[in-house]
Amino acid sequence: MYQKIFIIGNLGRDPEMRYTPSGQAVTNFSVATNRQYTDSNGQRVKETIWFRVSTWGRLAENCNQYLRRGSKVLVEGRITADPATGGPRIWTRQDGTVAASFEISANNVQFLSTRAEAEAYQQSQPSGQVAEPEEDIPF
Repeated sequence: MYQKIFIIGNLGRDPEMRYTPSGQAVTNFSVATNRQYTDSNGQRVKETIWFRVSTWGRLAENCNQYLRRGSKVLVEGRITADPATGGPRIWTRQDGTVAASFEISANNVQFLSTRAEAEAYQQSQPSGQVAEPEEDIPF
């Protein structure tokens, strides 16, 4: 059996890199995917789904060096299931509603933004503000 997922979206915050005890680089970042559609009542609906992405080794080092909040990326990898549920990680938000986190272990990340586009995006955002709300993400 085999699974593969592809997503295209924008980073919600700068990547965070760390090293395992054996010295292997690991970089984590969140990616928002957006879609718009018209529902059965004729109302325009905007939907955002967040993914937590993990990269390893040289890919992790490259992602940490070149990606920034707002960067557009194509991520190819596999979904990592929550060991407790076998599905996405489930948690309760501060307002009491239930949410889920989809986690991807990336095999490949393609940088779709130019450096100038990423810098322009960062300058267009007020300091400390993210384009999509992230306070609901538990990581």
